[in-house]
Amino acid sequence: KKRKNKVTSCEKSNVMEAGLLWKEEVQELHDKEYKDVELNHMLADNCAMQLLRNPKQFDVIVTDNLFGDILSDLASVLTGSIGLLPSASLNNDGFGVYEPIHGSAPDIANKNIVNPIATILSVAMLFQHTYKRVDIYEHILKSVKLVLRDGKYTRDLAEVDFISTNEMGDCIIQKIEELYK
Repeated sequence: KKRKNKVTSCEKSNVMEAGLLWKEEVQELHDKEYKDVELNHMLADNCAMQLLRNPKQFDVIVTDNLFGDILSDLASVLTGSIGLLPSASLNNDGFGVYEPIHGSAPDIANKNIVNPIATILSVAMLFQHTYKRVDIYEHILKSVKLVLRDGKYTRDLAEVDFISTNEMGDCIIQKIEELYK
């Protein structure tokens, strides 16, 4: 409701009983509590294709963990890196788990080459949804955007002239402090 008031529910109701159950439950919840929200149902494979063909048609996608994992990885192609995407799994009160979509990335751990932006933006989402501090969320988001506009990129975003995880974190902290004054 705080965005464009549009939800796409994604499942595989044509071949999986669990998908049919998902679709029925989402529809029932919509009809009982969210009639004012536009709801569309879409099969997961079509959703994946549509996400790559025309991502602007979507506002919020709700799906189970399996399809969510697949679709979030696909969506990372649109942004240029899996290291840019935050995520949140929220309950009705806005409390939840906030994390980057990329997971722990053990193959590149402790090499100072990980993009910290998804983690930083996950913290921003914590302020937005759990603490209801949209001002802090917007401040962090603006700071990240300005650092990227300044041409500061980690290895996943640039083949040359990239900066380390620590340097990116420092750049974002510096920008947050500059904007806060």
